[in-house]
Amino acid sequence: MAELGKKYCVYCLAEVSPLRFRCTECQDIELCPECFSAGAEIGHHRRYHGYQLVDGGRFTLWGPEAEGGWTSREEQLLLDAIEQFGFGNWEDMAAHVGASRTPQEVMEHYVSMYIHGNLGKACIPDTIPNRVTDHTCPSGGPLSPSLTTPLPPLDISVAEQQQLGYMPLRDDYEIEYDQDAETLISGLSVNYDDEDVEIELKRAHVDMYVRKLRERQRRKNIARDYNLVPAFLGKDKKDKERPAKRKITKEEKELRLKLRPLYQFMSCKEFDDLFENMHKEKMLRAKIRELQRYRRNGITKMEESAEYEAARHKREKRKENKSAAGARRGREDGRDGEFAAIENLPGFELLSDREKVLCSSLNLSPARYVTVKTIIIKDHLQKRQGIPSKSRLPSYLDKVLKKRILNFLTESGWISRDAS
Repeated sequence: MAELGKKYCVYCLAEVSPLRFRCTECQDIELCPECFSAGAEIGHHRRYHGYQLVDGGRFTLWGPEAEGGWTSREEQLLLDAIEQFGFGNWEDMAAHVGASRTPQEVMEHYVSMYIHGNLGKACIPDTIPNRVTDHTCPSGGPLSPSLTTPLPPLDISVAEQQQLGYMPLRDDYEIEYDQDAETLISGLSVNYDDEDVEIELKRAHVDMYVRKLRERQRRKNIARDYNLVPAFLGKDKKDKERPAKRKITKEEKELRLKLRPLYQFMSCKEFDDLFENMHKEKMLRAKIRELQRYRRNGITKMEESAEYEAARHKREKRKENKSAAGARRGREDGRDGEFAAIENLPGFELLSDREKVLCSSLNLSPARYVTVKTIIIKDHLQKRQGIPSKSRLPSYLDKVLKKRILNFLTESGWISRDAS
């Protein structure tokens, strides 16, 4: 007589208490997994009858020789936990399986049986077809971290951040370059029934979006490298922290403005090095010309050059003094007869020395000059105030005299250059 509480297979009489298959059409027909899989038939029972799995939860999937003695119930809880919590969350998985299993036991059992065991070898092939490529590698892939890695936040105040629309934690602006770039991929979705043309079109959209991201990041790098944001805010902190550099000439400033389009191809340091090297080249060329001049004058040693330069400086100084003295004597000798033609005319005392020279050179009487000067200055002031005026210059004033007088008044500061 069978022991009370134990179940046996009706075909092979093996104990089937942990797991058995019960026929739903025949009464008291229960088979072990081996007989059921072989299609055993007995009495009115047939292999095509419906069945019901009766699981006691106490049998082991891997046989009695498996380590740990994991029951089928624990195996089922383990698979539920790996799906719910994900690989690596061993503490949560152990709590889900039961208090009898530690996180270390859960990890070792899953890795040894489901990954490195026969089940893992049978389910995980050596070469996985259509495997997804990891594009987040640091070697410059389409989604490489080097593409979107934010720069350190700008050192600006909260008010300045609001003025720029700058978000420091993301290193983004409210209005980015090509603000609508995200619309290229916002509506994309991958479907299994997509044709090859549709897939290539979606790839082209992604490629265009990545290019726009690269251009956006490139512009940010240029603005950060050349310190454009503090310059826009009017406080170039970076230049204040730099050591004092050589004074930049006017010609170099104009050249920098002409070469400004090269900023996008060169870093700030490379651009500064370029002009520094150009300045060194200019100094070297000047030094070479100076040495060649020494050679033409028979100087072959640097010790002799100092004596030569001192003598040359004294010689040029004497020439300047002689020329200045001669010009002074000429002015003194000719001053008495210079204004002889106009000094007795009315209005002569109202003229300055330069105006006297002008009237004398133009052979124009002081009174006529004062009249022309008054008319020109009056017309200029009315034009500046927006009052329409018609110039009424005297008939004796031809184009040459008018041009000479306008140039003189402009150089003297009576009228502006645009009016002349």
